[in-house]
Amino acid sequence: MSPHATPVATAAEQHHGPLARVKRAALLAAMSATAVNVWTGSPLAALWVGSRVQGSGPPTMGPEFLVAVVLGVFSYGLLRVLRMLGSAYDRLTGREPTIRAHVPWLRSLRGERPHEAGAEYSLSALDIIMCASVIVVIALFEYWFFFLSGSSIDQRSGRG
Repeated sequence: MSPHATPVATAAEQHHGPLARVKRAALLAAMSATAVNVWTGSPLAALWVGSRVQGSGPPTMGPEFLVAVVLGVFSYGLLRVLRMLGSAYDRLTGREPTIRAHVPWLRSLRGERPHEAGAEYSLSALDIIMCASVIVVIALFEYWFFFLSGSSIDQRSGRG
């Protein structure tokens, strides 16, 4: 090695140093915030855009169609951001990208056996964050539905 060459950090140093831990934590926080915004920010932003277009008077189909389109565009954009953050996290942790991404729910059960499954079949951080966000959203919806919502039939809650 020449005296002017800079030493290259080993793979272990690149993935386990203090700066790498901070970057991983920041990426996990960004993925979590983006996942929450897929469920909350995107619909609220779409409703806000629809409310700006609607104006006064009875609702018309134009703004409602616009809300659906804006919701789709915002959600697609947030999911693309999630994919980029997940890829950045995988690169930072040294997880090798695969050519074909097999989502966990489409994998063969044979691939889930520990003695046959390789590292390419493990869940990524993005998979775990998305599954956790779906579970939390379903739990919150059930709580709202069973304990907070009123009856659409007689406008009573039935809980008092």
